[in-house]
Amino acid sequence: MAKVTISSVIDAPVEQVWARIRDFNGLPGWHPRMVESHIEDGKDAASIGCVRNFQLVSGARLREKLLDFSDENFLVSYSILETPQPLTNHKATLQLRRVTDGNRTYAEWTASFDAAPEDADKLAEGMGANVFQGGFNALKDHFAGQS
Repeated sequence: MAKVTISSVIDAPVEQVWARIRDFNGLPGWHPRMVESHIEDGKDAASIGCVRNFQLVSGARLREKLLDFSDENFLVSYSILETPQPLTNHKATLQLRRVTDGNRTYAEWTASFDAAPEDADKLAEGMGANVFQGGFNALKDHFAGQS
């Protein structure tokens, strides 16, 4: 099983960062690689089991299922149901934590998945750099522009 962990510190209070990312259907609003998203079957975006169907800038479509969601813990977990990438058994968690020194946010995005041994490292590296760190960089840029 391949694993990815990316972390970052964002110069904004955890409540503000969470407000920006908490909408499971809101990826296009804050992540530069996502261009369109909708929740299938008219379900609520905070409803465990709902499925988001979204498009990447590359044109690829993914479907992801919400596994856990907590406003109290600033946490969202999900699994990929469909992706053009050669991976299975995917589970990811994005969690924010308060940094009291400077009223900042510690953000950590982790994932685990199965893939062929010859693909696993490349997939993990791409997911970490493009999706996870790319998202954190966009959040840092957004909040830097507010100060």
